Amino acid sequence: MKRIGIIGVGEIGRAIVVGLCDGADKPPEVFLSPRGARTAAELSERFEGVRVCAGNQEVVDRSEVVIIAVRPLDRHEALAGLSVDGDKIVVNVMAGVGNDELRRMLATDAPLVRAIPLPPVRERDSVTVTFPSHPVVDSLFERLGGSLAVEDEAAFNVFSALTATLTTHLSYLTTLTSWAVGHGVPSDVADHYVRGLFQGVGRALSDETRSLHQLAADHETPNGSNERIRTTWFTPANSEALNKVLDDLLARLK
Repeated sequence: MKRIGIIGVGEIGRAIVVGLCDGADKPPEVFLSPRGARTAAELSERFEGVRVCAGNQEVVDRSEVVIIAVRPLDRHEALAGLSVDGDKIVVNVMAGVGNDELRRMLATDAPLVRAIPLPPVRERDSVTVTFPSHPVVDSLFERLGGSLAVEDEAAFNVFSALTATLTTHLSYLTTLTSWAVGHGVPSDVADHYVRGLFQGVGRALSDETRSLHQLAADHETPNGSNERIRTTWFTPANSEALNKVLDDLLARLK
């Protein structure tokens, strides 16, 4: 796999390029679409093997693996008229756009693989869910932190829904910081402390010998402060509401 094309150079496209090229001994050639011109130009200046193409068809023609990373709402405009030969491999990272629909749009016999790369692939530190398993695509994402191939599209959609909780988690941390500021703690001090507090917990997640339930128990003293917050704020009703919104999102993704 020496030539990779990316159509749609937004945050995920940028992260993939950086993960593949930054500090790599033998980075692939990367061909970028002109969409997201500023980001594409920046990446081509930063990395020797990255080139910006005149159009999306050129990206396809020059690549072995084509990653489609446009926003779902832009897919019809971005992919209209593209010709994709059967010897290409197409990686679909558009949320909520199934491979059946993409195959109809492209009218191609090329292998299509769905994937959920996240921004930490830029540090080669994020597992990417894929469906169906394909050796070339799985190898690509192994280079970016790991690949998790799932058995069917229903499971893939569940993982896609889970990724939608990330900004909610960050907003939770923002709320904690704002609460501390409201009680007189300087903003930069509160921000620094909350980041460090949850980075420490995050490192504990790498210990897969303990279940998530066990990790929670290990951080909680009976009748202590953590238990008080959990049982009075994260109530069964809140848990049910979270399950409901995830179920609603999953229905949309299907």
